[in-house]
Amino acid sequence: MLAAAVVCASAEVIHLKNGRTIWADHVRDTGTHIEYDLGDNTYAIPKTLVDRIDAGGDPPAYASSQATAKEAHDLPEFAPADNLKNDPALIGKIIQNGRVDPDTLSALEQAGNGPATAAGYFIAGKHEFDRGDLSKARTYFEAALRFDSQNPTILNYYAALLVRTGNATEALPYAERAVRAAPDSPDALTVLGYVQFAADRTPEAIRTWKHSLELRPDATVQKYLEKAQRDATAEADYTQHESNHFTLKYEGKRTSDALRSQLVTTLESEYDDLVRQLGIAPRSTIPVVLYTEQSFFDVTQAPSWSGAVFDGKLRIPINGLTSVTPELARVLKHELAHSFISQLSSGRCPQWLNEGIAQAVEPKQVSHGKLLADLFRTQREIPLNALEGSFMQFSSAQATVAYEESLAAVQYISDSYGMSDLQRVLERLGQGSSTEAALRATIHSDYAQLEADVGKYLMGKYGN
Repeated sequence: MLAAAVVCASAEVIHLKNGRTIWADHVRDTGTHIEYDLGDNTYAIPKTLVDRIDAGGDPPAYASSQATAKEAHDLPEFAPADNLKNDPALIGKIIQNGRVDPDTLSALEQAGNGPATAAGYFIAGKHEFDRGDLSKARTYFEAALRFDSQNPTILNYYAALLVRTGNATEALPYAERAVRAAPDSPDALTVLGYVQFAADRTPEAIRTWKHSLELRPDATVQKYLEKAQRDATAEADYTQHESNHFTLKYEGKRTSDALRSQLVTTLESEYDDLVRQLGIAPRSTIPVVLYTEQSFFDVTQAPSWSGAVFDGKLRIPINGLTSVTPELARVLKHELAHSFISQLSSGRCPQWLNEGIAQAVEPKQVSHGKLLADLFRTQREIPLNALEGSFMQFSSAQATVAYEESLAAVQYISDSYGMSDLQRVLERLGQGSSTEAALRATIHSDYAQLEADVGKYLMGKYGN
């Protein structure tokens, strides 16, 4: 099944001197490096590592999944509309050579012009927000709000940033203030609905997005609305239970008091384990929704091979269960781990690393070690940079390979460098680093080197 999962389509093929290959949508020679595009992402490797580049090759079918890194059932990494009319000359002064110039910001502040200073800090914050450095972006947006606390564009960006960093409840008053400042703005309403949905206020999000669509039709907002309406329909008759760290929603007729009590006890215990393992705790209460099997697939639109989903909520199918089995406990810990990983990485963790860590903390071991080692030995593995986006479009067989490779890569890093280096990779991602930059800064490997090392690790462990 693992071997059958590697199917083929058309692109450019980079042949490396170590015998490995990279399939890419487009390839460029910059003189010292070879740059290549895979979906929306661009990567670079030293030209000295490349043997040749062939056009019209046959890449695996999994490469096309990069075009949609976030699936319809996921809450996307939303970016608000920039409606602040900034002076292009001011932007050029603040952003120089791709970096924020702090001297220009200081000069603006000393000049005593509040609106101009707010605009300057917003420009700096949006630059870092777009780069993915949410920590720096937050500092700049907070400075901008000190000088213009009612500007809806600044408020919208700050609220969206808070959601991305796991602070949806904290984001609510800022999104609400933006709507009060601009009550007829579909952009402000879109952000408010986004925040309400992330904060588990689904009925409010539905009303807000309907109002936004009345003011301006928008296909993306319509998709958000349909997602929220599926949630609301499924959860209309659900009962809610609160614990220290969780909000549990369930169908009262289908889950016994004993099962619910076991679930809460298990979740709280696993929460404590993950705090010790990953050194961080999510800032907000985590929503958990228990479904009958069909309700789960109706709401999440997940593929048939999926056993559970985390999209800001833990969505768990429990059809026919009367107690927390060892398998259900592993599923709960796996999905709960995604919440911790999202917190550490500010929602920027590539899927292979996300799934690899979640499997490792279950704990789980590679199931098909010899077959996986053979895939790496014959260069038929899925390249890790093709596993940065969602796995949800994969077939069952392709998903098996993707999960096994993800776990193998994480086990190699953990065994070779320790769990602390995995934490540091996540932290660097949260600070805006690309995946390869975060890997180089911690384990001194780019993707090509990491794949070669994982292959050797698998051969040493399972190849005999």
